[in-house]
Amino acid sequence: MTTVGAHDERDPELPGRLLTAERDVLIPLLRGRPEGDFAAGTCCPGWTVRHVLAHCSAALSRVVENRFEEGVFSPESNDRDIAERDGWPVARIVDELERGMTEAGPVIAGAGGALDGIALGEWVHAGDVRDAWGVPGAYGGEQVQPALGLLAWLSRERGHLALHADLDDVDEPLLLGAPSGERSPARYLGDAATLVRLYSGRPLAGARYELAGTVEAELNLFG
Repeated sequence: MTTVGAHDERDPELPGRLLTAERDVLIPLLRGRPEGDFAAGTCCPGWTVRHVLAHCSAALSRVVENRFEEGVFSPESNDRDIAERDGWPVARIVDELERGMTEAGPVIAGAGGALDGIALGEWVHAGDVRDAWGVPGAYGGEQVQPALGLLAWLSRERGHLALHADLDDVDEPLLLGAPSGERSPARYLGDAATLVRLYSGRPLAGARYELAGTVEAELNLFG
């Protein structure tokens, strides 16, 4: 049986594929919502849907325009990016986001892996928006398999704890993290969306899963 994430080779085109595929479903969703919906709170402390989207569009614009000054993507930098877009109409933020999701892939591909986490973060934030609006598919849906492939590579590249995941809704088991002779791999049983929540530090209220050999806080890839 094939194990997703079991090989070490990076696919440089994967982040771009994930972004453009997510663009094709997320942007129509955003354009179809009334202005008031963007004031809904999200699981990101203090951020509304509008704040999340402003952060996402700003981050991708930085990638496309190669603007990486010292301290970029720190909480302070993120807050400044959001504040700069405070007076923008929502449509302008969505336009910037669409451009970034379209154009960032080749830049990320050429960065040798240094920017791959941005693509995964954008996909997770799309899940934050769906979660805030009660839209099905948050942290899962049609793009979950490429997202899991990227998550597996990032967790291994960063030397994260090794974990074998047997997923209820994905045919192949998933290997995350970097195996070590000092510690046996942890194990996860549950669905893919909950696994993504665990690795991205998202709320788990009502989630049903089994985790052995580790604790939830140890899995957070972005924490």
